[in-house]
Amino acid sequence: MDKTWCIIALFALFVNCTPPSPKGNSDTKNPSSVENPASKGGDCIGVPTIKKERDLVSINQNYPEIFVSLAYASSENFMHEVLYLKWEEAYLQKPVALMLNKAQDRLAILKPGLHLLVYDAARPLSVQRYMWNALDSIPVKERVKFVSSPRGKSLHNLGCAVDLTLCDAKGIPLDMGAGFDDMRLIAYPMHEARYLAEGSLTKDQLANRKLLRSVMRYAGFSGIPTEWWHFNAYSKKEALERFQVIETEESINQ
Repeated sequence: MDKTWCIIALFALFVNCTPPSPKGNSDTKNPSSVENPASKGGDCIGVPTIKKERDLVSINQNYPEIFVSLAYASSENFMHEVLYLKWEEAYLQKPVALMLNKAQDRLAILKPGLHLLVYDAARPLSVQRYMWNALDSIPVKERVKFVSSPRGKSLHNLGCAVDLTLCDAKGIPLDMGAGFDDMRLIAYPMHEARYLAEGSLTKDQLANRKLLRSVMRYAGFSGIPTEWWHFNAYSKKEALERFQVIETEESINQ
């Protein structure tokens, strides 16, 4: 009888010494599904992947008031080669195309009868790489003033930059004092005051450049100091985060 009571006492003691089960599933090694949601495909657990945009639209078809003369679809460019073998239209990301429409609307108010004339817009990375390598005789420090390195990507490769000028109703470009893709310093906006003082750049030519800059800035674009014709819709950082790189001419249909 005494032996039986000893066994019962030992069993009761064992039960009382067992720690209670944790409430609310607080074990940090095994958190609840609410505290540790399943990954949705991101680089980190619980961080969703942000799908980058690629909604390229044709400037030719988007707004007829904007004229297009795609320089690299013919041999009439500084490389004297046809670089766009399949593209006959100029493309931009849709929000950038809408900004360009706004610039044309502004131009129509300031100078009725004038139009934007686009020389280049979206540019495949494959073409960018070809252009970069073809200019290998120019030192890199100078080359980057005219063609962005394909390694760092260009805003053209993201459909977020446009090269353009102003023209009349017949498509005849206004005189800017230097042509499109002109590598001379006279094409640099940063040197305009110097060339105006020298008489190499006239007041009318400078006025045309300023009008172009005015309508583009009104629409949200920013220029660069080395090309009067080049305008960006976003910073490189923002564009890379938001849009897909355009790898080849076939990308437009993918």
